[in-house]
Amino acid sequence: MACARVPLDEQQVTEPGPLGKDRTLPALHPERKEERYFVPYKPLPEDSSAAKAEEFLENTRFITEDLEWLLALPHDKFWCQVVFDESLQRCLDSYLHHAPRGLDIGALPSSPAVAEMQRSVHRMVFLTFLRMATHKESKENFITPVVFGEIIYDNFLFDIPKILDLCMLFGKGNSQLLHKMIENIFTQQPSYYNDLDETVPTVLEVFDTILGRCGLQCEGAVAMEPMKLNAHKQPTAMTMSQQELVDIILYLCDSTTTIHAFLDIFPAACSSFHSHSFLDRLTSFYETAVPDLEKVLRKRNFDDKGLHDDVWKRLSHSCRKMVETAHLVLHHTCLQPILEGGENMQSFAEELLQHFTSFLPEKRFLSDYDEQFPIADDISLLQQAFPVIDETRTSYLLEGVQSAWDSVGRRKPQSQNQLRASSAFDGAVAGASSSAGFHEVREPAEGGESLRGAEAMLDVPRKGNNGAVCDVSEAELESLLTCIRDLLPDLGEGFLMACLQEYNYNSELVINNILEDRLAPNLDKLDRAMPRPVKEELPDLLGTRSNVFDDDEFDIFRRDQVDMSRIWKGRRKGENAREMLDDKQHIAEQKARYQSYETVVDVVEVEPGESAASYGLEDYDDEYDDTYDMNQVGANDLDGDSLLNRRPFTVPQVLRKVNKHEEVEEGEDEDEEEESIPNNVNRDQFVQDPALLRERAEARRAAMQQRKGFRPERTSNVAGRPKGQGQTTETFLDRRKKEANKSRGANHNRRNMADRKRNKGMIPS
Repeated sequence: MACARVPLDEQQVTEPGPLGKDRTLPALHPERKEERYFVPYKPLPEDSSAAKAEEFLENTRFITEDLEWLLALPHDKFWCQVVFDESLQRCLDSYLHHAPRGLDIGALPSSPAVAEMQRSVHRMVFLTFLRMATHKESKENFITPVVFGEIIYDNFLFDIPKILDLCMLFGKGNSQLLHKMIENIFTQQPSYYNDLDETVPTVLEVFDTILGRCGLQCEGAVAMEPMKLNAHKQPTAMTMSQQELVDIILYLCDSTTTIHAFLDIFPAACSSFHSHSFLDRLTSFYETAVPDLEKVLRKRNFDDKGLHDDVWKRLSHSCRKMVETAHLVLHHTCLQPILEGGENMQSFAEELLQHFTSFLPEKRFLSDYDEQFPIADDISLLQQAFPVIDETRTSYLLEGVQSAWDSVGRRKPQSQNQLRASSAFDGAVAGASSSAGFHEVREPAEGGESLRGAEAMLDVPRKGNNGAVCDVSEAELESLLTCIRDLLPDLGEGFLMACLQEYNYNSELVINNILEDRLAPNLDKLDRAMPRPVKEELPDLLGTRSNVFDDDEFDIFRRDQVDMSRIWKGRRKGENAREMLDDKQHIAEQKARYQSYETVVDVVEVEPGESAASYGLEDYDDEYDDTYDMNQVGANDLDGDSLLNRRPFTVPQVLRKVNKHEEVEEGEDEDEEEESIPNNVNRDQFVQDPALLRERAEARRAAMQQRKGFRPERTSNVAGRPKGQGQTTETFLDRRKKEANKSRGANHNRRNMADRKRNKGMIPS
């Protein structure tokens, strides 16, 4: 039995030998390995039939069961199987090599059974590598760190290509676990850093290979062999076959995505890439290859429209990943040390500015980089950290960025700067905090349910700067539903719409949770084949309106027959305006109503032998307050007689006869004058003569001024008589008064005011 608190590499175990005698062996020994064959992984073909799908399910089921058995072994047995079983390593390598990537067409499962089996084997493979990268499982089960590094390095349990594939396959959703795994591997075995340095030139050869196949030459590339004489006859991207062009773009997409996933999960590797001038080679390749490939895809005609769209999508994805990779290298090698505030901050700032300066000739790359990560924000950050930075140099860089936008014929977005500034600064601060020791580790759910299947890793572009998505439009919703139904065709649109609403319209998260069976409880209760709810039709506006003219004789919305003879435009035919104005029929109709008001009864006399009730009068009530019933309030005053008499009924003026006249009473100030209107004035005339009204007003005004003793001011006469005839005394006085008072207004007192200002010192003499 294994001894407690002793590392596995030092343990000795006693087991029965082949002859029945007990023997003592090291805990890690080839003879302790179980005889079990692990079958290699085979992907499902694109045009798979039912038999192929059944074969895939059976093969994958074997792998899943074998890995479950392996993970259930104790610590010593597990490591014996891992170290000495070559079929296990071939099985794991085959999965890393053939497992479907996120953008692969074959990654889309054809049925729920295939998707579920793919998810299971994906999870088992990741858990196996996770246990292989752990040298200490508990206080009793552990391996000496130095020995652990030698075991994984000498037995090729991990190498740089495997680590790259692990980041590519399991990076999304498991970045924290992968970061711990790779960091532990590099920490316990520093020789992997040397392997990484030797791998970077091989990665750079990918760019040279693609350029060579396209007949292009990248600046800064080192020729690995002399150029052949017939090199000029080499096919270009336009002349090569369609399949070769598709293979080149697939190769580019897989390489750039893998490099970005590795640097994103393990930022410590950025220094190794940076030391090999990776940024210079990447920008030169981007500037040379991307415009040429885009031009070829625009001009060439593909037989399959779907294939053309997929190739274009992969090229766009590759461009985005190359730009993000360049930003990762700059951030972790230059920006992060500045944010941490360590030593040699000035040298890092100078290096960052040199990189930005080297980007200026690469117009296409610079514009794409500035679109995702505005250079103005990084320069602003440098100016805050180093106030003495050369402003001329920064202005030159910003002008170069604007020139790059102009040269590629694009317009720089105006609303992106503030959004990306906050996200870039928050990301930089978060990166600086994590490197300083403030790690925020997100633990996986129980049983490792935080894993994602490789078939669910479709890279769907997200909205905003942080992946957060708000309510989408109808066209965007249709696009999201189509994307999910291509993966999961058996699900109903109603169920998918409920899932999208629950997860903020993030299709990637919806696909992942459906495949891993981690939906919210309220979504599990729904029918997965639920169709899209029928959109309710809006009620008819004419049927729901409410109007005061409803159901009248001209309501054409509710009446089929309308008397059109009562509808006309303008003057009615055969109708005279004079006759219409002379028609007083409406006055005659109202006259009878007002005549009924002329009879006013003040006292009702009750005949002898009849009660008041017969006349509609009630008996007297003792509790009724009849103080004001007589309406004689103020009757004892001097003018009380007028209150005791009722005012006679007055017929409205419009109903009076034409020859009827009344007296008009006018009171002005304290005196009252009564004027009788001449008999020849028509009281029914609509408008009186304005001249007559002005004459009356002038007479009243003159009478009032005479009563008050008002003398009107004499009018001034400065013109006088013609020259030579002499002037009157009044004219002479008026002229002298005008001359004395003419400087009161306008601009006649300029000299006096100028003298006043000069006396007060406001105008220099």
